[in-house]
Amino acid sequence: MSRKLEAVVFDWAGTTVDFGSLAPVRVLVEVFTAHGVPISDGEARQDMGLLKRDHIERILHSPEVAGRWAARHGHTPQSEDLDRLFADFIPLQMQCLADYSRLIPGTAEVTSRLRSRHLKIGSTTGYTRPMLDLLLERATGQGYRPDASLCPDDVGGGRPKPWMCYRLGMEFRLSSSAACVKIGDTPADVAEGRNAGMWTIAVAATGNEIGLSEQEFATLAEDERARRVANARAKLLAAGAHYVINSVAECEGTVDDIERRLGTGDRP
Repeated sequence: MSRKLEAVVFDWAGTTVDFGSLAPVRVLVEVFTAHGVPISDGEARQDMGLLKRDHIERILHSPEVAGRWAARHGHTPQSEDLDRLFADFIPLQMQCLADYSRLIPGTAEVTSRLRSRHLKIGSTTGYTRPMLDLLLERATGQGYRPDASLCPDDVGGGRPKPWMCYRLGMEFRLSSSAACVKIGDTPADVAEGRNAGMWTIAVAATGNEIGLSEQEFATLAEDERARRVANARAKLLAAGAHYVINSVAECEGTVDDIERRLGTGDRP
């Protein structure tokens, strides 16, 4: 079993692009509102990181939203309702992604440095393949291009299943899952990495758990910013993250610590 790291797998929205993971929330709120059942940002964020169809299904069948749906439409949510919501979601999300595809500061630089250490760079997402391809195109123009990128469409299932991570492990010819780190901003990301037997680093400040744009986050009062980051850290640690950092720009020290632990025989 390897005593050195061989790969790092990153999430997309809230981790490497789209500070605050705003694009999915904007569209989910818009889609449910168009169907006469408005949802809050908090309800939209509750299960972020899942395959988008699964995410919409979780929202739709949550007790509060299901009750509002029944009051508005005269019946509890049905599979046909889920089909219509997801069909409406897809084109709106494609349009929205173009506006929320800017790299989170430090992403291009830190992944370049990790690659110079002979680490493979992978990515997984809850987006569909066309959405992922759009992000890849936009990110490439900003200096970030993973060696391999997978979505649930590619493996037949999304988070918290570990299948995307397993496929990347095979493509990268990893000696073991313990030779890989998974980095993401949601409990679903953490579960994906843990279920795959990988080290997990969760991102608190730039992601879904705080859910603010870069400008909004920067303008918070210092004590409020610290309070929100502490709350996000606590939730991500409770989800099982081995480490929590503020942003991907800070991940190298943590990667160093993981490699040190691997060298002593420690495993995730």
